[in-house]
Amino acid sequence: MAWNTNLRWRLPVICLLLQVALVVLFGVFVRYDLDADPHWIEKKMSGNVSSDLDNEFYYRYPSFQDVHVMIFVGFGFLMTFLQRYGYSAVGFNFLLAAFGIQWALLMQGWFHSFDGRYILLGVENLINADFCVGSVCVAFGAVLGKVSPVQLLIMTLFQVTLFSVNEFILLSLLEVKDAGGSMTIHTFGAYFGLTVTWILYRPNLYQSKDRQSSVYHSDLFAMIGTLFLWMYWPSFNSAVSNHGDAQHRAAINTYCSLAACVLTAVALSSILHKKGKLDMVHIQNATLAGGVAVGTAAEMMLMPYGSLIVGFICGIISTLGFVYLTPFLESRLRIQDTCGIHNLHGIPGIIGGIVGAVTAASANTELYGQEGLAFAFGSSTPSWNASTQGKFQAAGLFVSLAMALVGGIIVGVILKLPFWGQAADENCFEDAIYWEMPKDQKSIVFRSEDPALKASEP
Repeated sequence: MAWNTNLRWRLPVICLLLQVALVVLFGVFVRYDLDADPHWIEKKMSGNVSSDLDNEFYYRYPSFQDVHVMIFVGFGFLMTFLQRYGYSAVGFNFLLAAFGIQWALLMQGWFHSFDGRYILLGVENLINADFCVGSVCVAFGAVLGKVSPVQLLIMTLFQVTLFSVNEFILLSLLEVKDAGGSMTIHTFGAYFGLTVTWILYRPNLYQSKDRQSSVYHSDLFAMIGTLFLWMYWPSFNSAVSNHGDAQHRAAINTYCSLAACVLTAVALSSILHKKGKLDMVHIQNATLAGGVAVGTAAEMMLMPYGSLIVGFICGIISTLGFVYLTPFLESRLRIQDTCGIHNLHGIPGIIGGIVGAVTAASANTELYGQEGLAFAFGSSTPSWNASTQGKFQAAGLFVSLAMALVGGIIVGVILKLPFWGQAADENCFEDAIYWEMPKDQKSIVFRSEDPALKASEP
C-alpha cells in the first residue's frame, strides 16, 4: 500500500461529478415554494396577505444571514488555529459546506418539503440546509489536518444523508423539539466525527506534532471565528422557531447561556494553570459551549436564570474536558480529536438533550397557558402529556448517538481506503500538501509525497 497525495484528477473528477449530479437532481425535483413563486401575487390579491412584508422571506432571511455567516466564517476561522493549516481550515470548510448545502436541500427536501412531485424550496429550507452542514463542520473538526479534500467530500455525502434520516426520525416520527439542534446537529455531528477519527487512527501522528500547535497569529485568526459564532448563536438557536414568543424566547435563552459560559470558562482556565494564566484554546472553544447546551430547550420555558445555570455548568465542564478528557481519549481510546469537538459539541450536546428532556417534562399550563402549551408542543392531541414528551426527548438523544456511532463506523471504514489522497502521518497538518504556497513559505520543510509514492505505515 502507498500514499499518493496528487489530486490533479481525483479532486476535479469528484467535484464535477457531484455537481453535475446535483444539477440533474435539482432540475428533476426542485421548484420554488409559493413564497418564492410569481403566484405569490395571486395569494396576496386573494386577501389572505396584506403586504409583501408578510412573505416568509422577510421573517427568516435575517436569521438565515446570521447562520450562513456562522457556517462559512465562524466555523472556518475557528479551525485556523493550526500554524500550518489555515488555508485548508478555511478552504476545505468552504468546499464541504458548498457541496453539503446543495445535497442537504435535496435530502431534507425529500423528507420535509416534497409535495408528491417536487421539493418546494424556500428560505427556511436554506436555513435547515445550513444546520445540516453545521453538523458536518463539527465532524470536520475531529479529522482536521488528517484527511484529504476528497475524503471530506465523501464524508459530507454520507453524513448529510445520515443527518437527514436522523432529523426525520427525531422531528417527524418522535416529534422531538430541538430548535437549536443540541441533539440533531451537535451530538450527532460530534460523535459521528469522533467515531470516524477513531477508525482513521494514525499510530505515528506524533511525527506531525510540531505542526499540531498554534502560533500567535493563528490563534488570533481562530478567535475571529469564535467571536462570529458567539455573536450569532442566538440567531442560530432561534432561526426556525415559531414566529413570536418562541423565537424571542430562544434568542434570550441563548444570549444568557453564552454570557454565563464565558465567565466560568475563563475562571476554570485560570484555575487549571499553575500560574493562573489563560489558555487560548479554552477561550476559543469552551466559551461557546453554552450555546450548544441550551439549543434543545432554547424555545421552551427554561427561564433566564435556567439559561445562566446551563451556561455556568457548560463553561466548567467544557474547559475540564480540554484539560483532562482530550488527552485521555487520545492516549487510552485512540481518538485523535484535533479541535476538541467532544468538549465543545459532544458533551454540551448531551447536556442540552438532557436539559431539553427535563424542561419538556416540566411543562404545564401554569407556565405556558393552555393555548401556549398546545402551540409549543403540539399538545392538542388527547394522548399528549409533558411526561411523555420528556421521554420522547430522551429517546431522541439516544437515537442521535446510535446513528452517529453506527454511521461513523461505516463511513470511517470507507474513508480508510488508500486511494483518497490522504497524507502520510508525518505530513499531517500541512497546507503545502494540497495547496500552492507563497514563495516565502516554501522553505518550511515537509517530506514530499508528490509525485512520488510513499509507503504507508501498516
